[in-house]
Amino acid sequence: MARDSELVQLLPGILALIVFSGCSGGKVNAKVEGASNREKAVTVTAFPVESKQVRRTVEAVGSLFAYDEVVVSSEVDGRAEQVVVDVGDYVTKGQTLVEVLPTEFKLAAEQQEAVVEQAKAKLGLIGDDIQLKDPAQTAAVRKAAADLGNAEQKYKRSRSLDQQGIVARQTFEEDELAYKAAQAAYDLALQDVRNLQAALQQESAMRDLANKKLRDTRIIAPFSGYIKERDVTIGQYLKVQTPVMAIVNADPVRVRLKVPEKMAAWVVVGQSVTVSVEAFPERDFIGKIWRINPSVDPQTRTFDAEALMENHQGLLKPGFFVKASIPSRKVDSVLLIPQRALNYAYGIYKVYLLMDTNKLKEREVRVGDRIGEDVEVISGLKEGDRIGLPTEGQELAMRDGASVRLAGKGAKEKEGAPGEESEPRPSGSGR
Repeated sequence: MARDSELVQLLPGILALIVFSGCSGGKVNAKVEGASNREKAVTVTAFPVESKQVRRTVEAVGSLFAYDEVVVSSEVDGRAEQVVVDVGDYVTKGQTLVEVLPTEFKLAAEQQEAVVEQAKAKLGLIGDDIQLKDPAQTAAVRKAAADLGNAEQKYKRSRSLDQQGIVARQTFEEDELAYKAAQAAYDLALQDVRNLQAALQQESAMRDLANKKLRDTRIIAPFSGYIKERDVTIGQYLKVQTPVMAIVNADPVRVRLKVPEKMAAWVVVGQSVTVSVEAFPERDFIGKIWRINPSVDPQTRTFDAEALMENHQGLLKPGFFVKASIPSRKVDSVLLIPQRALNYAYGIYKVYLLMDTNKLKEREVRVGDRIGEDVEVISGLKEGDRIGLPTEGQELAMRDGASVRLAGKGAKEKEGAPGEESEPRPSGSGR
């Protein structure tokens, strides 16, 4: 009984403690719920989607090629007596690269020169003239002509006397035969002269060939450029067509670019090209389109466009990988949004629309060219839509259905804000 009375006395205190605890717990839950609601509000900047005029620009990649490149070979057989240049040396057109031992070729040229002089002497020619103007003026033909004239006179006289019956028939016949023999001797003398003239021309051609081989003992540069490869050493025996040097002319340099087929109408001969290379990232190089391949590669669906670029300082080297920008005359009206407004996952681009209910709504979009810090939207948005751009530190809080709080009333980012440009903006077509 005593224990029961003690419990009855303690009961009001216990009840009061439970009621107090319940009230305190309710206030704590209310505070937690309020804090949670405040965490759901994302601070964003509103960006209105507007149309802008954009000048299309073709973005392409490719490689540099030498304007001219050739492998110089030996044109005669012989031992390399001297190698004048080496890799990296600059040579001019006609400069000697390698000298082949010329002794045998010099003797052959002198021998052939003597043969030509001998043939000229038979024809009575002097100096450098090897063409006989009148074969009848040679000594052999003149002698044959004189013999023919003498025989002709005797024949005519004998024929006249024979007709008068004064001379014996045998004498007339002998004079007639002598006249015919003199005619044949004259014709033979002319033929011999013509044969000698033809032989002289043949020997002259062989002399020129011997002199050419003598000149070919000096292997020369066909154009100005730099030595790319050296494949010969002093004392090496060279056969005809043995490679000795490779020369490249890289001023100007060729820029060969791969352009997507859909941009075929955007690229024409004469357009300027801006090129960048990894070796000089802070510098741009300017050139012009000068050739366009008429066919498209069916495997890559691209065609080659080739530009020429000055390279007086030799900074650009054949084989460099290049990125090129080709401004076109095509101007389109496009929707642009800042690139940082895009969310990319699993091959899909999404943005967050600002709804009238101050909520974010996730929207899938298709994008096109990147233009500076902006990107073209092909589908998924329309002019007049507003998208939310997260402020610093709020990127991870962006989600579908999240409540938003604007960073400023009617605020929009200064960068990329529409309506700031009067000229069409250049676009890049890297895709």
